[in-house]
Amino acid sequence: MADDMADPPAPNTAEVTLTICTTCKREGVDPESTRPGTLLLSALSEATLPDGVTVRGVECLSACKRGCAMVLTGGDTRWSYIYGDLDPEAHVDDILAGAAAYAATTDGLVPWRERPQVFRKQSIARIPPITFPCKDETP
Repeated sequence: MADDMADPPAPNTAEVTLTICTTCKREGVDPESTRPGTLLLSALSEATLPDGVTVRGVECLSACKRGCAMVLTGGDTRWSYIYGDLDPEAHVDDILAGAAAYAATTDGLVPWRERPQVFRKQSIARIPPITFPCKDETP
């Protein structure tokens, strides 16, 4: 069949997960107060999540210098992202918008201009999907 007649790729139905570090400390935050990551998890848990998106907390993402930190994942065929310097009072709507855009992709690659500002500027890392082809190590 000709390329222009090919069926579009099937939508990625893998669950999208927002994983929030609940132990992150940000500089200037009272160490005795509720951790910002816990506040972010609470705010996202109370929000209306986009279809196919869940949220969970973990005790450490080892991104301590960039807290609040979060991971955005979506199955074996999507890229994953780690974001830092998140503010539970300012970034919830942007996180939800970014998660919705991510969930609408088959590969996790949201066009740069369609990403919320926080996803453009506060990315720590992006991790290839498990199914991403590796380059040959032999010449």
